[in-house]
Amino acid sequence: MADTQQKDTAGAGQRPAPVVFFLSDSTGITAETLGNTLLTQFPGHRFERRTIPFITTVEEAARVVQAIDAVAAAGPRPIVFSTAVNRDIRAILSQSSGHFMDLFGAHIAELEDALQAPASGEPGKAHGVGDAIRYQLRMTAVEYAIEHDDGQSIRALERAELILIAPSRCGKTPTAMYLALQHGILAANFPLIEEDFARRSLPDPLRPFIHKCFGLTSLPVRLSQIRQERRPDTTYASLAQCSYELRNAEEMYESNQVPYVNSASMSVEEISATILQRMQLHH
Repeated sequence: MADTQQKDTAGAGQRPAPVVFFLSDSTGITAETLGNTLLTQFPGHRFERRTIPFITTVEEAARVVQAIDAVAAAGPRPIVFSTAVNRDIRAILSQSSGHFMDLFGAHIAELEDALQAPASGEPGKAHGVGDAIRYQLRMTAVEYAIEHDDGQSIRALERAELILIAPSRCGKTPTAMYLALQHGILAANFPLIEEDFARRSLPDPLRPFIHKCFGLTSLPVRLSQIRQERRPDTTYASLAQCSYELRNAEEMYESNQVPYVNSASMSVEEISATILQRMQLHH
């Protein structure tokens, strides 16, 4: 039984942080995502997080229950988020002494009723290779994003569904990779450089594809902080240079009618969702 742990460090000296278990008979990604989303509604609390993936047998489930019960006996009653789809495993996990929240069980029953068909009970459908075609599309998109990262290649730009443009360190690469891996979007990204700002025009290779372009911007102070970590005490990282580049980038977006978003206080998930909605990209 393998598990990963992460402790919140805020609030040292307060009462012990409750342990939060994320349980799954697959990767645990869905349990973490849904569970952590719910926990964000309690910003005044700190938690010790433990993820236990690949609970594939009733024997493993029983050992997990023992681990949860031991935590419950030693301190605050733990919180348990489960996305196990196998009925037998779910039944055993639900017997733990934790506050058990079955994130799939009730909804699967409702869907079975709505569709008048039984669920497969097979784990790994959300993040595995159950849909081979969709999985291959995602892998192809990742390869495309890697080849077209930071303007390294202009080959097959006509295949791109999205071209991200922005000054350096505004989040182009992680956003392109997230869109590729999670949504199978063919995304290229290009940096805006001094020559582009001087001309107030998009890079030449992108002009035929302006309808595919989406811009990112940031706040000068935030961008300067990020660049300082990469190249401290340089003109590149100076507040004046960051202000200049962001101001010119936004003017370029507006003059070319390129939609854009300020990424300074947004997660990559939020940026991606905004782009998908505004560019009407769906897979």
